[in-house]
Amino acid sequence: MRTSDAEILIVPGLNNSGPDHWQTRWQQKLSTAQRVEQQDWDAPDHAAWTHAIADRVNAAQKPVILIAHSLGVAATAHAAAHFEPGKVKGAFLVAPPSEEWLRAHALDFGAFETHPRDPLPFPSLLVGSRNDPHAAYAAVEDLAFTWGAAMLDAGEAGHINSASGHGPWPEGLMSLAHFLSRL
Repeated sequence: MRTSDAEILIVPGLNNSGPDHWQTRWQQKLSTAQRVEQQDWDAPDHAAWTHAIADRVNAAQKPVILIAHSLGVAATAHAAAHFEPGKVKGAFLVAPPSEEWLRAHALDFGAFETHPRDPLPFPSLLVGSRNDPHAAYAAVEDLAFTWGAAMLDAGEAGHINSASGHGPWPEGLMSLAHFLSRL
């Protein structure tokens, strides 16, 4: 699948993705990419976040590719039950936080503190880092298995955000292209 044949929906996590974050850069580079906006990026509300994602997916006029990061991955997994069947052709999911990290965080993440345990109803690639401070690699592997996602080991890449040196993240863009070529 080519990016021009799909609506690319960028799903950031907590605090949104700033101007140097790879999601923002990819949104600017990919002509059909749009960000799923949330009412409050700093205080995630489970119902509001999942409905915002589901509403954008269900309103799409083309097949949808989701590109989610961090809490956006969890929100995407929770929203998947509300997608019209067949709308999403694939999801590129990067650096999800573990349930343990969510429960230990100062914010109350509510229903996000437990990840869905049903397989995702679309092909997905889950990218995990060996030294992500938000999730042990084994927890990310478990999510990939649970969701039926392919797993990509990003090595020691931190949280795969601009703070860990992943501004443009060309390796990620190549991985996305490879994933799309298989859809």
